[in-house]
Formats: sequence, C-alpha cells, structure tokens
Amino acid sequence: MQYFELFKTSFTDYARYVGNEILHPHWGNYFYWLIGISVFFFALELLFPWRKNQPKIRKDFWLDAFYMFFNFFLFSLVGYYAFSNVLVHLFNDFLGLFGLENIVAFEIQSWPVWAQLLTLFILRDFIHWNVHRLLHRVPWLWEFHKVHHSVEQMGFAAHLRFHWMETVVYRTIEYIPLAMIGFGIQEFLLVHLFTLSVGHFNHSNISVPLGPLKYIFNNPQMHIWHHAKKLPVKNGVNYGITLSIWDYIFGTHYIPKDGRDEPLGFENLEEFPQTLPRQLLYGFRRRK
Repeated sequence: MQYFELFKTSFTDYARYVGNEILHPHWGNYFYWLIGISVFFFALELLFPWRKNQPKIRKDFWLDAFYMFFNFFLFSLVGYYAFSNVLVHLFNDFLGLFGLENIVAFEIQSWPVWAQLLTLFILRDFIHWNVHRLLHRVPWLWEFHKVHHSVEQMGFAAHLRFHWMETVVYRTIEYIPLAMIGFGIQEFLLVHLFTLSVGHFNHSNISVPLGPLKYIFNNPQMHIWHHAKKLPVKNGVNYGITLSIWDYIFGTHYIPKDGRDEPLGFENLEEFPQTLPRQLLYGFRRRK
C-alpha cells in the first residue's frame, strides 16, 4: 500500500508540476528553457544554413517537434515518473536492509558548487557515451535507437527524436552512479540545460568552426557522420553526446571529409514506419 500511495502521489505531483511549468514561467522553468533554446537554434538555421538547399521546414520537422514534448513531458505524465519514483524507493529500501544509504565513500554536496557541476557533467557524459555505444552494439537496443537514426534531413529538432525506451535505458544505467553519490535536482537541471544546448547544436543545420575545441566538444560537422547512411564500420562512429573527447580517446572518431551532403539514415530506411504510433511501438515486435 505504501508504494501504491507513492505511485498515485507521484502521478498527481508530476501532473501538477507540468501545469505549473506551463502556467507560471520562472528562471528555473524547464518547459520554457526548452522552447527558448529550440527557437534560438532554429533561428540560426534560418539565418546561416549549412545545407542551403535543405527546406527551412525540413522533412519530419513537426514530428520531431512533437517528440520534443513527448519525450520530456508527456512520457513522464503518462506514468514513467510515477513508476521510476516507486522503483527508486524500492531500491533505496533494499539498500536499507543492509544499512546502506549512500554507496559512495564521500559526500559530494560538501564540495564547492563548481566542482559538483563539473563532476556531474563529466561523469554523466561519459556514462551517456557508453550507453550510446550499447544502443549501437546490442541488437535489441539498436531496434529502439533506429527511431533517432531515421532522420533523413538534419536539423536541431532531430536531437529530440528518440524512442521512449531510450529514456528508460539511459535513466536506469545512470541512476546508481549519479543519484547515489548525492547530486541534487538543481545540479541536474543546470547540467541538463547545457547538454540540451550542445545536443541541439550538434544536430543543427549550421557550420560553426570550433578550432581546437572540436577535440573536446561535439559539433554538427562531427555528428553528421554519426548519422551517415554508409560507414566503414558496422556499429557506428562518433558516439559523443556533448563531449567529443571520448571518441578521440577511445578511437571511435571518424570525419573523413566534409559531410554536409552525406546521405543519412540506415539500410532499408524506406521500410521504417513513418507514423508516430508505429514508431512509438517499434522495437517490441520480433524482426524478420
């Protein structure tokens, strides 16, 4: 009954949170940050397009816009937040049986704020880089990840087209090494807004030379090759989410030439579902 009540409370609390985000703008309001960051990169695409022949409203733009709100708000509203909240409490109660509250030997909240943010950012990005590799290398995970790679014309909103199962996979794997260390929600918000901005940048139809910083931060001219239809290796390249440095360290970087007009997608893309309902269910049916 305790967990059932927690589920109900979490469900109503999240619904109230979404309503407050929409009706009451404030500096910590993620809903309007998401819109503002998206509008900023869309304006850059309109003013300084890299692929000038690409339509301003590219193919599947509105589908990706829906994914933006579905993945960040609606998916949690229909129950993910409530389920995950219950599972987190179950996990913590399980640790409590062994007298454990924090599996890490230090309390990171005692560190200076800048050190907390930097540690969270680097650790989280490295975890996400490894999860991204799994999405390409594990066949059943790749089926879900195909939704993101079904993009045929690159633009900022392509960053937000991904299967809801990716949220489950990423959050499950990152929970223990991040939340159990003692990071708070405010630290997650600040880091997430930064990574959201870089993710939009990576997928944008713009060209911004980074100079030596390209070896540290991901960018459109590197990430375009991650989405390329034809690659020399089976499981993909350039897995960097925010940082490109992991790909250079582990030898998974690949930028053979200017990839501005490189065809995107994967083999037999024409057979991939085009409608939202079929994409949301894609990956659960056994492939022939």
